[in-house]
Amino acid sequence: MRLVAILNREGGTLRTTDLDWLSAHIRDSFDKAGHSVDIEIVRGGEVEAALKRAAAAPDVDAVIAAGGDGTISAAAAALMNSDKALAILPAGTMNLFARSLKIPLSLSEAVEALAAGTRRRVDIATADGRPFIHQFSIGLHARMVMMRSRFEYGSRLGKILASVRASLAVMARPPAMDVALEMGETKVLATTSGIGISNNLFGDGHLPYADEPDRGVLGIYVLGAAGRLEIAWLMLALAAGRWKDVDTVEIHETAEAVLRIRSRRRLRAVIDGELCSVGEKVELRIHPGALTVLVPHAE
Repeated sequence: MRLVAILNREGGTLRTTDLDWLSAHIRDSFDKAGHSVDIEIVRGGEVEAALKRAAAAPDVDAVIAAGGDGTISAAAAALMNSDKALAILPAGTMNLFARSLKIPLSLSEAVEALAAGTRRRVDIATADGRPFIHQFSIGLHARMVMMRSRFEYGSRLGKILASVRASLAVMARPPAMDVALEMGETKVLATTSGIGISNNLFGDGHLPYADEPDRGVLGIYVLGAAGRLEIAWLMLALAAGRWKDVDTVEIHETAEAVLRIRSRRRLRAVIDGELCSVGEKVELRIHPGALTVLVPHAE
């Protein structure tokens, strides 16, 4: 198998990683498994173009993406609906999609596991045609990401601390918006502080990621209009994987949904950790088996 590895030197923990060591480890591990790897080390602004080139190359069988959530999401978008596999090296803050695929969180262990790994088909979701591997959200999460972007941080710990500061700031003035959700014959009208729509339902008892990345459903999480105490409890429950214990969160699962935002003020959304604009109507859809990934061999 021939692979191309795209390493985003400005993404996640790669900012502080010895990329010469990582490159050598990738080459050695995949060579021992009978594969060949070409490695490109690029800056953040060059990532998307590099991923698209690798995905379009006719003699490439798989693409290794190393970086934060934005890098992995861009790689999945480039490889969606193709036979080429995505191999994820978890270099982000939370690495939630990598956790879903049971990829080791240590870069060294992840390289070795993927070099000896196997191909698997998993789902990917879209919001108005834009692919996402983890979550689309509006309201609370989007405002937190906007607030966090105002703080400077240069490490994983710095980003976590900035997220805490941003969460406290959002708790002081929780958002509220009127929305309508259509999920087949089910229609929900709500005044909400936030909505999260995930690529498959989150599992229980851990951080918010899917235990089954190939169930073929969207997870819909609608938070009621919440005050400071409700948001504080929500964040604690989220970290502990106890969504179902939060009375103010309504949970649905569906293959398709239409979200209509009835509030007049312009809102932002977050797709896999990246801020983006959102219109008054958003069409969301799950695409079963549309992404091929490399995963460790099951024990």
